[in-house]
Amino acid sequence: MDTGTHFVFGLGLGGLAMVDPVISSYDYGAVAILLGTVAGSNAPDLDSLLRLRSNADYIKNHRGLSHSFPAIVGWAAAITACVSLIFRDIPWWHIGFWVLLSVVVHVFIDLFNSYGTQAFRPLSRQWVAWNIIHIFDPFIFSTHLLAILLWISGFASPTVIFPILYGMLAVYYIWRTLVHLNLTRRMPTIDSSRENNDRYTLMPTVSLYRWNLVKQSEDGTYHIGEWDHGKLKWLDSMKCDVHPALDASKEHEDVKAFLSVTPFPCGQVTRQSWGYEVRWVDVRYRYRKQYPFVAVVLMDFSYSPLQSFVGWLSDERLEKRLRMNSY
Repeated sequence: MDTGTHFVFGLGLGGLAMVDPVISSYDYGAVAILLGTVAGSNAPDLDSLLRLRSNADYIKNHRGLSHSFPAIVGWAAAITACVSLIFRDIPWWHIGFWVLLSVVVHVFIDLFNSYGTQAFRPLSRQWVAWNIIHIFDPFIFSTHLLAILLWISGFASPTVIFPILYGMLAVYYIWRTLVHLNLTRRMPTIDSSRENNDRYTLMPTVSLYRWNLVKQSEDGTYHIGEWDHGKLKWLDSMKCDVHPALDASKEHEDVKAFLSVTPFPCGQVTRQSWGYEVRWVDVRYRYRKQYPFVAVVLMDFSYSPLQSFVGWLSDERLEKRLRMNSY
């Protein structure tokens, strides 16, 4: 999820902790727990600091080791120790339980969006993405805000409002999961252009009734579409190139990082006067008729790299590319 959602989850779990009679019995119990749960809800994303080294390091490692089993324990232990040193009267194991819960919830809800995590390291380095909840879900964010406002305004007790909130969100996650499973099962029968061995992947949007769709054909062609209020619409298709420059680019660190995180890479080669422009795109992400998550390598005719980029193209770069494509 996005940073804002993780932050309100931290506040919400701090409110939920008020059901713990030990925590609520201390004058500063709420403060201690809020410090712990907010920190725990955001700690796994501290790997964002890897951007300071390079985009490749960030993309390759974001939601990787920092979201793994050992990291969950490590984050919880470190935060619990810090909070317990400040609030020595509160039993550390009560602080530790709620801090651990906040870290686990962070990693768990990240599994539900399209980017996914390597949550099962060291048992498996596979990226797990369930494609059920958008990275920013208005319902999840707004219900948290409402519950927090009711709490701080005194209109509702945290021991009432937050159990209701998380019970409701549990039902919401189950409902979205069932909708996703049902649509995925039905999609081959809905798609009139379906061919044998086509594979479908549904991905969430901010709308409850619209899903992005990727269909991968046996010949390697990707078809990108959407399921919007009960209607299937295909928007684009892309056939990946086969070229020695693509194979050579796979040895570049930026491309290695890109390919390590996407299950839907598509490479395209454009010949230039000075060599080749190799562009890898992630077909999951389509924005304004473009694919902004890319790895680009410029290389000469002997396939030696000249320049490279990996990451998300800004709106300014997309505007420039749209103008170029319109000529």
